[in-house]
Amino acid sequence: MCRCSPLGKATAPSDTWHSEGYHSGAKIARSRGIDCHWARASPKYQEICQEGDHVKIGLVHEGHGETLVALTPDSVQRLVSKGHTITVEAGAGNAAGFNDQQYCDAGATIQEERKALVVESDVIATVTGPREAAEWGELSPGTVVVGMLKPFSAPVRLYEHWAEAGVTALSMDALPRISRAQSMDVLSSLSTVMGYRAAIIAAERVRKFFPLLMTAAGTIPPARVLILGAGVAGLQAIATAHRLGARVEAFDTRPEVREQVESLGATFLTLDVESQATQDGYATELADDAHKKENERLREPVARADAIITTAQIPGQRAPILITREMLSGMRPGSVIIDLAAETGGNTEVTKVGESVFYAGVEVVGSRNLASELPHDASQLFGRNLANFLQYLEDAGITWNAQHEVSLPDDEIVNRTMLIHEGRLLHAGLLKRQGGGVLDVTHR
Repeated sequence: MCRCSPLGKATAPSDTWHSEGYHSGAKIARSRGIDCHWARASPKYQEICQEGDHVKIGLVHEGHGETLVALTPDSVQRLVSKGHTITVEAGAGNAAGFNDQQYCDAGATIQEERKALVVESDVIATVTGPREAAEWGELSPGTVVVGMLKPFSAPVRLYEHWAEAGVTALSMDALPRISRAQSMDVLSSLSTVMGYRAAIIAAERVRKFFPLLMTAAGTIPPARVLILGAGVAGLQAIATAHRLGARVEAFDTRPEVREQVESLGATFLTLDVESQATQDGYATELADDAHKKENERLREPVARADAIITTAQIPGQRAPILITREMLSGMRPGSVIIDLAAETGGNTEVTKVGESVFYAGVEVVGSRNLASELPHDASQLFGRNLANFLQYLEDAGITWNAQHEVSLPDDEIVNRTMLIHEGRLLHAGLLKRQGGGVLDVTHR
């Protein structure tokens, strides 16, 4: 462990600091029954810290039912090996299956007080951030918050408050879909988890076997599963349902995904519905006439499905309605729909986020943050993405001056993820709810 000067520079610990810091840290650890191996680990990390600049990273305990943790012990160990210091809020990884001892073994320090952690950190690592400023307390000017901050639904007042305080926020769910950013792509990582989990839930909820069964009592045909939307979540749902033995069909308005769908063992439905994709590869919203045509063409595949997983979302907009009440009435009783777009309005007319709704004998599950149901592996993926992003920031040239004002590199990846910086709200997702334009709160 080592300390940083206000410039973020590593300095060799003095005898006084070593004595006080060592015993203070050990006291905290002992109070929790944890052996952090301070004496054994300290020289190693002091040597790393003396090599040059490093960043103080704080890892917070998520709230509001979020079970993921932004950095796992493996990710912490990797960052520590690069010369950074990591302070972890006590219990931050418990819900994901990582205890404080594991973080200590990885080279982190455990901090009981959240407000002390955030004040002392250059960078705060989080999954989704707080809902209001009071949850974390006052952040120091120049602090950089990094996580999946959901700019299209984030509380604007929180970011106004942070902008006034001189905080910078970078949202990894706004990363551009370019090859350089693939290793940091948290949306793809969590979509993989959600697609898998959706298929498992569908298999649990539907009232029949997924695979073909041939028994002495006769043959049971496989369940028919329909996947609407063949993005990352949809493709993982296809792969999982196919492995479980279901007969899988899939539809996407982008014909170029056909090869991927078929490579996973599913049948790609050609419904003659034209669509375009954004520069980031997302499907765009259909015109009204095309949307009506899509619903009509989906009527038959929906009616014959035992289970449906819907994944269609449009960044910054309400999710499109793919399944109407009339279409639900035409489905078999006992069928199930897992709606992965529930948090942005849902792909059916009856979806309610976080609830199961029964309509005409069909169960519609409005999923909420399915990744949190598999927190261990979801956190492993998230942590690797975040560690890659933090390393990218360092390599690109993030710096702090003597007044602890942060300077960010002029870079496509950084610019696209920037929500607030230098006292201004910058992201369209925040500005859209402010009436447009850059809101400068520097002199408020």
